[in-house]
Amino acid sequence: HLVESGGGSVQAGGSLRLSCAARGLIFGRYTVTWYRQAPGKQRELVARIPSGGGPANYSDAAKGRFTISRGSDENAVYLQMNSLKPEDTAVYYCNAKLFRSDYWGRGTQVTVSS
Repeated sequence: HLVESGGGSVQAGGSLRLSCAARGLIFGRYTVTWYRQAPGKQRELVARIPSGGGPANYSDAAKGRFTISRGSDENAVYLQMNSLKPEDTAVYYCNAKLFRSDYWGRGTQVTVSS
């Protein structure tokens, strides 16, 4: 149901825009969260945007550098990542949740070199 894209390799200080596309879901009804998992580490929340237009929230690592947003047709959610650091290197996953419905994408790799 969810497909991430936009990952890649960039140098420190660069930017990437990740996309999470929803298929078969009324995406606007779902709370959408970006997570990441670096090698040898637990999966961690990066940014979350609730349904209904509420404010987004971010991890401390993402605040001030990353922005989560919904597409105008509400069939996609984006994660704009600026001022990337090597410690941002991870697989980034999109999650959509509504009551008992819980969907995950397969992830997209982000690699930041120093």
